[in-house]
Amino acid sequence: MNPHDPGPAAARARADALLPADPRPIRLGDGATISIGTAGWTDATLTTPGVFYPAHATSAEDRLRYYAELFPLVEVDSSYYALPSRRSAELWVERTPAGFTINLKANALMTGQPSEVSRLPKDLREALPTALSGRARIYGKDLPAELYDAVWERFRQALEPLHAAGKLGVVLLQYPRWFVPSRESAAELVDARRRLGEFDAAVEFRNHRWLTGRVRARTLEFLREHDLPHVMVDGPQGLESSVPREAAVTSPRLAVLRWHGRRAETWEIPNVSVAERFRYLYDREELSEWLPGIIEAAREVKRLHVIHNNCYANYGTTNALELMALLRDRAAG
Repeated sequence: MNPHDPGPAAARARADALLPADPRPIRLGDGATISIGTAGWTDATLTTPGVFYPAHATSAEDRLRYYAELFPLVEVDSSYYALPSRRSAELWVERTPAGFTINLKANALMTGQPSEVSRLPKDLREALPTALSGRARIYGKDLPAELYDAVWERFRQALEPLHAAGKLGVVLLQYPRWFVPSRESAAELVDARRRLGEFDAAVEFRNHRWLTGRVRARTLEFLREHDLPHVMVDGPQGLESSVPREAAVTSPRLAVLRWHGRRAETWEIPNVSVAERFRYLYDREELSEWLPGIIEAAREVKRLHVIHNNCYANYGTTNALELMALLRDRAAG
């Protein structure tokens, strides 16, 4: 049996040993509040009966309420594929307790990645120039300026209920592999920061050139200059889209760490499902490897968000519970 892919039943047994969980953020001494959660709560492999949710949690509302009993943080990934709606944000506010935090991934059109035309709101789809309306997918750079502006504004408007309720965490600006260091890329990052206004944003790179060699220091200094939190990553190494596994804080307000699993064989293969790409269960030793980096980062910021994106079945939720237990043990000691 592959220890990193033992199946949902084995992962559930590990998680059950840690329940009931304490959903409050963790504080290590005088350092940051550390909030831990997962990327999403509605994935089909997670909602399969017996994997994570109790039998009574069959609706979207039931599942979010149950999830929030265990974790203080969640990341919404659906906003990457389609612009979120204000009504959804209002429901998330209603269905989660005070102090719960929701991060959202920026829409694909906002970070230079392709989006399906069919996923655009009807009025924006109908406003597309003829040359674009017949395409299956488009990029933000293809849009007329007024429609590109509208994408950002719709995204911001949808998040207002979360922001007003104090539950909006950070907008994740995750850039693709082809987004490489250049003057144009730097200008795009500054523009994104400007467009998001008072909303917190964090930047995740998917190209090693940003964080290796002499460019690394310039990248981190640029992010500090613009008060843009750098997203620390645990993922496969040695690939074009790999970034180093290391703690690097670029804003005193916030740091973000995302766990993607270490399944190198599926990381850059096209047309692989999200569940298969991130199908990896960390062991305790791998989780513990990050404790010094987490503690170091927590000393430098006010808030630290840790997201488990190894979102196959209950692998992410199990590892999130295990990391919470490790950090609570460290705080108690």
